[in-house]
Amino acid sequence: MAQRILMIEDDHRLAAMVVTYLASNGYDVIHAGTAQAGLALLRAEPFALVLLDLMLPDADGLELCKRIRAMGAPLESIPIVMLTAKGDPFDRVVGLELGADDYLPKPFEPRELLARMRAVLRRPALDTGNPKSAALQFGRLEIDPAARLVRVDGKEKPLTAYQFDLLLALAERAGRVLSREQLIDAVKGEALEPFDRSIDVHIGRLRAAIEDDPRQPRRIITVRGSGYVFAKVQDA
Repeated sequence: MAQRILMIEDDHRLAAMVVTYLASNGYDVIHAGTAQAGLALLRAEPFALVLLDLMLPDADGLELCKRIRAMGAPLESIPIVMLTAKGDPFDRVVGLELGADDYLPKPFEPRELLARMRAVLRRPALDTGNPKSAALQFGRLEIDPAARLVRVDGKEKPLTAYQFDLLLALAERAGRVLSREQLIDAVKGEALEPFDRSIDVHIGRLRAAIEDDPRQPRRIITVRGSGYVFAKVQDA
């Protein structure tokens, strides 16, 4: 069955092009022209991913992203790719901080949109015979790849799909220093620009979720000039 995508975009010409292109690649895309219509669809129907325009006629896309993340399961972790004609890096960082999984400036090539969608839609196979499906335990932190859940002291910590994949990539390589380029490649499965600093924003979100004190992280450690390392030994 085709994965259903919700596109919240007020540019109807762009939406029609995206709907046609993604349909030819096996996706079922539903278009909403306003934030209100998009929220109504999200409440009523299941979707695999949201394509969200930053500038909508009835709401700010950043605020809408924040509202979606506050709607509880399963929408608090639904993949969101933001689309915008604004080139301000500040908007990109804010979007990622509010829970977007990726960010694509307009105009964009449909093939690039498809590649980014496929990257954030990736899910590990739920194969119980695969060692990677076993839960990972680091002191009070538990990462369950099969259920895609993270718990600290038994309490679930909601993460976006991208952030979960990033944490899993770090945890599976605990004790190894990983550069930003290595992390982006591990999570997305494709090489991106090495100056892409969005990885730092996601690390910040991860620390806010799993660290006792995000300002003094003890699980995800910064190695200046090199990248990040996930602590192999953590407090019980």
